[in-house]
Amino acid sequence: MGKTLLSFGHGYSARALARRLVPQGWTIYGTTRKESKFKELEGDGVIPELWPDGDLSEALDRASHVLISASPDADGDPVLLKYGSKINEVAPRLEWVGYLSTTGVYGDHQGRWVDENTALTPATKRGQMRVAAENDWKSVPSLPLHIFRLAGIYGPGRGPFEKVLQGTARRIIKENQVFSRIHVEDIAQVLEASIARPDPGAIYNLCDDDPAPPQDVIGFAAELLEVPLPPEIPFEKADLTPMARSFYAESKRVRNARIKSDLGVELIYPNYRDGLRALLKSEQG
Repeated sequence: MGKTLLSFGHGYSARALARRLVPQGWTIYGTTRKESKFKELEGDGVIPELWPDGDLSEALDRASHVLISASPDADGDPVLLKYGSKINEVAPRLEWVGYLSTTGVYGDHQGRWVDENTALTPATKRGQMRVAAENDWKSVPSLPLHIFRLAGIYGPGRGPFEKVLQGTARRIIKENQVFSRIHVEDIAQVLEASIARPDPGAIYNLCDDDPAPPQDVIGFAAELLEVPLPPEIPFEKADLTPMARSFYAESKRVRNARIKSDLGVELIYPNYRDGLRALLKSEQG
């Protein structure tokens, strides 16, 4: 019997995983909120399912693997809220469940290193909701749960080049501000490696080897494009949305040793410079 993945919130990272699994003969159900996206998903070889209005009971009955990318809100995790009892029912026969969380659960560490054993002290409401969702998934009996804490995601269609070329990019300067990040293809390869080597209860940080200040990334993108550096703006004077400002509330360097030691992963893009070079090359054709 072939492998079947039910992907809740089948977005950017999940689609990258699907591109690896579909050629291997996997059946993949992917949820979307918009019927207008059905053709796009079908083009990927994915069976589209409407969420949250559709009935996913049959897909859950067929699934051997489940991936949850949907974000929690103030009411809790949307998948558990709607399908908690069904997930409890099928949990013992599932082979692997992956939950995509965020490194925001660690909170602010003023640029210091964190790993999977660091206490969870989120500084933002979003981070707090993620901790609650992680705990809710952990509480499902017999569920072969794997938690993946993702750093800032970039990749095709999500790079800094467009803003730099349009002149809307800024190098926002905040002392000791450091972010970790990860290319979407490295997310996909880690998920694939975990599926091949399940370890229920495991938690993995997904990030590259090179945490860096955000202004360095923007500056390197401008250098690759051979355009002038975007202006430096002190954080205190920057006109930021509440969401963007919240990202600057936390600074930390995230360790990724576990994905290498436990899953044998060798990063495709171990730093943002390798990632941006490859991204520009692909975008330029």
